[in-house]
Amino acid sequence: MRFTNKTEVRIIPSIYIVLVAVFVTNIFVNIEIMASSDTEQEISFSHFIPNIVTLLLGLYVHRIGQTFDFDSDGETLNFKNNGVFLSKFMEYRIKRAEFPKRKLGKFKFIDFGIYSALTIYINSRRKKGYRKYTFNTTFLTQKKKRGMVDSLNKVLATVPKPTA
Repeated sequence: MRFTNKTEVRIIPSIYIVLVAVFVTNIFVNIEIMASSDTEQEISFSHFIPNIVTLLLGLYVHRIGQTFDFDSDGETLNFKNNGVFLSKFMEYRIKRAEFPKRKLGKFKFIDFGIYSALTIYINSRRKKGYRKYTFNTTFLTQKKKRGMVDSLNKVLATVPKPTA
């Protein structure tokens, strides 16, 4: 099974632009309030609340705005996260894991609605225990999430476990 969420994350650059526009607009509104001489209105904390909320939303969108590629065809499992905003020009914020199916130890999938992630644990010869990788899967559709979980469960069921 092979899929990606590139069509779902196309909206992320637009969200970035809107958040920047809201942030800059609120800064100019605060400057205008400070510069107005006919009203003796002071800048209070409530004037900065929209900027704080916009910054928090911007950080959240930056955190979850990643493409996710999954490929379980063949003898290997491939997982890849990449940033969205500059992905046409360069790869940044890239996280990749490619390994044989027999090395998949276990996986855990969490879905909170506004954030979802896949954590995979890979058997390693060099290190005792498992290597842990976490991939952001927030913008996958529910159908793709179910297909990925089913595919990983199938891999775990068919791969023989190593003896201790």
